[in-house]
Amino acid sequence: MITEAEKLKKIIKLDSELNTIQDLDILLERILLEARKAVNADAGSIYIRENNKLEFKYSQNDTKQKDLPPGQKLIYSIFSIDINKKTISGYVAETGELLNIPDVYNIPKGSPFSHDPYYDRVSGYKTESMLTIPLKTNTGNTLGVIQIINAKDSRNKVISFDYDDELFVLHFAAGATVALQRAQITRAILLRMIKMAELRDPKETGEHVNRVAGYSVEIYERWAQKKNRPAQEIERTRDILRMAAMLHDVGKVAISDVLLKKPGRFTPEEFNTMKDHTILGAKLFFDKQSEFDEVAALVALTHHENWEGSGYPGHVDVQTGKPLKTNEKGDAIGKKGEEIPVLGRIVAIADVYDALCSKRSYKKEWKEPAVLKEIRRLSGTKFEPDLVDIFFEVLPSLKQIHERYPDED
Repeated sequence: MITEAEKLKKIIKLDSELNTIQDLDILLERILLEARKAVNADAGSIYIRENNKLEFKYSQNDTKQKDLPPGQKLIYSIFSIDINKKTISGYVAETGELLNIPDVYNIPKGSPFSHDPYYDRVSGYKTESMLTIPLKTNTGNTLGVIQIINAKDSRNKVISFDYDDELFVLHFAAGATVALQRAQITRAILLRMIKMAELRDPKETGEHVNRVAGYSVEIYERWAQKKNRPAQEIERTRDILRMAAMLHDVGKVAISDVLLKKPGRFTPEEFNTMKDHTILGAKLFFDKQSEFDEVAALVALTHHENWEGSGYPGHVDVQTGKPLKTNEKGDAIGKKGEEIPVLGRIVAIADVYDALCSKRSYKKEWKEPAVLKEIRRLSGTKFEPDLVDIFFEVLPSLKQIHERYPDED
């Protein structure tokens, strides 16, 4: 039996770990995971409040995960819930009160909320015990809701959550909320930087960069697992990469509107000027203060390099923009193969995939078969073949990210 002192140490340790995570999406996944682990819950979901709705963000289910092939992630629907007392999560968000329900199919008559069995029928998974906790700030505002499902005993039998579980998760939620507030501020700052780029280039939307970042993390994680990278390294890199990938084209803020908003094709001279956004973006992070600055500079600089060496900006001095290795014309030679950092190679695929899937003022979105055919065609020329294979392995997760961040009409 774990003692109160041990529980307190565990909460302090979790608080410390959560506060090292900077990206909002990575943090939400970790909060849900740690909340479930703390009370041995089989499944759970996490919601974030946006205006008067709860936006469903992440779901985890150990039982359903075991049915999947190794490395494949659980795919779930993306939806929102009105904040009112009719649903369990809506009730908790509106009242700010914890709900501990031993059996959601036997909620006492007269309760304002009810359990919708629809998702149980669709998934083939039965929800029984449920503990739903508000993520409340110290001023009483509710930022979101954690819903953890089906506590299990040592024999793997579903049991009810007890009072100690409530206390532990409430303490955990308090620390998680502080980390969540900080991550939301970080995301807002990044999106403001993106907004500056969007004012110059309408393609650089918050939805686009969130998708590219999400795709990049999924591809990286599968690549790192195949390379047997340590779990701690994978977690740290996922966090940094997601933020860095959002800023892959931030250097466009320094490119002329005449070019960025030109409806037709660029002249060779105009295209050469446009290429400079990679160097200009890397320059923003040249005075490196952290590992994030290093990765952000690397991604900005190399996400237009091509596997066979025809990309840009190639071997250049970031500070001066001058070539370090040149061809017979005196132009910088493109980086080739593993000369291109793997995170740049990954973001390259993510960026092209999203561009092909997305509608732009100058083109319609491509149909999925055409997009996938093009990605496969570019294997070995524009993209690293092994990463293209990984792209197809994680494609179901990429589609879910596209659903989570749809373009605004």
